[in-house]
Amino acid sequence: MKTLKAVSVGNTVRVVKLHGEGAVKRRIMDMGLTKGTEVHVRKVAPLGDPIEVNVRGYELSIRKADAEMIEVE
Repeated sequence: MKTLKAVSVGNTVRVVKLHGEGAVKRRIMDMGLTKGTEVHVRKVAPLGDPIEVNVRGYELSIRKADAEMIEVE
């Protein structure tokens, strides 16, 4: 299982599955990260948190803890 946290800068991946439950999963889905969505990793902060990605035409910063819940291919 590969998560969004493990994706290198400059790569584009597709969301396969969201892990997590309840409010956390809902928040991730509300940000536009749903199954089948393409995600391009733009930058990673110097200490690795947060990760900046392009999703559905907009820029989004996501915490490593949340990125670990997003399975990609």
